[in-house]
Order: sequence, then C-alpha cells, then structure tokens
Amino acid sequence: MPSSPTLGSLLAKLRRERPLVQCITNYVAMNTAANVLLAAGASPAMVHAEAEAAGFARLAAALTINIGTLSPSWVEGMRGAAKAAQTSGKPWVLDPVAHFVSPFRRDVVAELVALSPTIIRGNASEIIALAGQANHGSGADSGDSVAAAEAAARELARRHKAVIAVTGEIDFVTDGARASHIYGGSPLMPQVTALGCSLTALIGAFAAVSPDDTFTASLAALALFAVAGERAARSAAGPGSFSWQFLDALAALTPEALDAEARIVDL
Repeated sequence: MPSSPTLGSLLAKLRRERPLVQCITNYVAMNTAANVLLAAGASPAMVHAEAEAAGFARLAAALTINIGTLSPSWVEGMRGAAKAAQTSGKPWVLDPVAHFVSPFRRDVVAELVALSPTIIRGNASEIIALAGQANHGSGADSGDSVAAAEAAARELARRHKAVIAVTGEIDFVTDGARASHIYGGSPLMPQVTALGCSLTALIGAFAAVSPDDTFTASLAALALFAVAGERAARSAAGPGSFSWQFLDALAALTPEALDAEARIVDL
C-alpha cells in the first residue's frame, strides 16, 4: 500500500474538500452515481447538456464521462467538456462502456481518447478492445478475466500516458510503470446496476484531490469500493439490501479503517 500519501489521508482530504465532480453518465447510473459520491463525501453534478457542459467542466474539480447511453446531443456535451477539462488542466476519467459493439460507439470513444483522459476505467473486455485486441465481451458485460487484460492495460497506459483501471473480481490499476491488484468487494456487486459506473465517478472525486498522483487516487477509489463492498456483504440478504448497505458502508468508512482494511498488492 502506498505510504505517502496513504489512501486514508486521501479519503480524509476528499471529505474535507468535498470536490465538485461533473458526471456525464448514463440514464441508468445517474441516481446511483450521485448517491455514491455523496456517501463518500464528494459533491456530484450531473451536467451533460451541450450548452453548459464545457463551461461547467472549467468550474468543476474533475470530470467523468461514461458513454453507456449515447445520443448525438450528449456526445456534443462530452466532447465540449473533455476539451475544456484538457485545456484547463482538470483531471478527467473516461468509462468506455461497450465501446466495441457499434461503429458509433467506437468512433465516439476514439475521439474522446484523443482528448487525453487522465484515467480510463473499464472492464476487462473493454480495455482489451481499446488496445485493439480481440475480446469476448457481450454488451456491457465482460467475457474476459482481469488477468487477461493486464498486458493491454499496461500498453494503453504507456501509449496514452494515462492511468488504466481494470475492474472485476480482482481489480488491476497501472500507469505503465507502477501496477497493483486490489482485493475485496463482493459477488453481489455485479448484481446491482450502475455500481461500475459509480466507481468511475468516485475515481474522478479522488483524482480531484490528488491531481498530481492519479495512480494513487485510483487506488484509493478502488480500495474504498472494495472495502465497502466487503462490509456491506456481511449483512446483506441479497442485491436489494446490499445496494443500500453499500451506501451506508461507504459513508461509515473512516480513513483509519480504509488504511487498515484495504488489500492491495503492488506488482
């Protein structure tokens, strides 16, 4: 686990500063992503309209873009916000949901990647496809293991000078030089819609308070999610009760508990 800063110290900083995070995300994820950010201690803003997205990105501490439910007008908002974040030096996170399933999605993601996202988070199939390799994904569901995506993630990180986070049963994050596995979570998590999308938003919140070390920021977000998932699963009867207990666990986790319970292996 990184010692300077600790993951717990980043959580404390996030709660102290309550960064404003612009989330351009999909219809399915909006409510869950907003609640996850609030529970963790950040301030969400679901601003996607072309008329204001770019201007808002200049004000926000970080931007996250999730392409889950694309439409031409939303793409314009994404494009403008990403350009504004890039030019104003704000960290921004791309979630290339199922980008390989249609030419429209592929073209949009190619354009967004060209705007230099600080962090890219995806499942294994999405990351493998983004590296130009054959994958076994089905829609937004991964058909590949995280281990199978690790080489592609390292390649993408070096190619785009970005942090790449591959999430699954055991998460993997790399900046091309450093790499770590993050253990934890629960098998119930994939049964609750939009948790992965919400993790993208949470990564943006941590990047907002650690813009000079977005690798550690990504680790902190992934570890917080993993520890909260483990805690919530202990008393959840199923995915329904897990969903609200997960929010409670996020809110209840202290910086000290995060440092004590995070399970990270540096590679």
